[in-house]
Amino acid sequence: MSVVERAIDKLRRNEPEKNKTGSQPAVPRRDVVGALVGSEPVSSSGARIAVNRQSLREAGYMPEEQEDRRFAEEYRQIKRPLLASAFATAAPAPQPNPRLIMMASALPGDGKTFTSINLALSMAREKDSSVVLVDADVAKPHISRIFGVDAERGLLDALADPALDVNTLILQTDVKGLSILPAGAVRDGATELLSSARTSQVANQLLARHPRCVALFDSPPLMVSSESRALAVAVGQIVIVVRAGHTPRNAVLETLDALGPDRSISLVLNQGRRSMGERLYAYGNYGDYGDTKKDGPF
Repeated sequence: MSVVERAIDKLRRNEPEKNKTGSQPAVPRRDVVGALVGSEPVSSSGARIAVNRQSLREAGYMPEEQEDRRFAEEYRQIKRPLLASAFATAAPAPQPNPRLIMMASALPGDGKTFTSINLALSMAREKDSSVVLVDADVAKPHISRIFGVDAERGLLDALADPALDVNTLILQTDVKGLSILPAGAVRDGATELLSSARTSQVANQLLARHPRCVALFDSPPLMVSSESRALAVAVGQIVIVVRAGHTPRNAVLETLDALGPDRSISLVLNQGRRSMGERLYAYGNYGDYGDTKKDGPF
């Protein structure tokens, strides 16, 4: 597994002839691996999410226990450049803030939510920083459902109500350094909300709670969702998950072109072969965004 900075030149050099094939819709998972429990008031809501790691493994959102050491090292390789950019002090503070990191993919089924969860858990292990995992996939709120908080107020509620402090909606977990902001109540006009100036205000409120806090946004696939493109404007770093042998090169190239040349974009290669047929990691299915066409796998 690796973070490949500015891979567009490589993609263009290796772009194959188009070979269109249909893809099968993914089967939505219904596994819930967390739940709100009564606890000391560790967040403004007074609630805490109990994270069941074994259930995460069984549901396909974490690697098998014997793979923990290898996965830990691979996710260190992903998070290090992201955190270095997030907390860089040499350059003037850019806008948008690089502590706002968007997790995306070109198309469904590339392993984005798996990567978001495991990257957030890895970032939470840092001694001097914390991470808020934000469910920004407002049409299909996988993170909220997985952790059993899909009925809680969250991101969309904060965007819709200027008087609402988003920090009062953040839910702490029993994993030190990790908290979760649910997607919130589904409503019409989600794209317009995410496109509004309020999004940047809410995003920066997340960072104001602590100078070493990172917000990690799990967003919809960029090629099939207007919400994700709206959110991309407000974040300082974008990570695109690419599934080896599956994600079409054209889809990745079009995604990079749509984001523009001046963005901080990293690619994470999912299921790339290392040696002797070994896969870098596996992942579950996270819902169906509809049938898609692919032009030559990456």
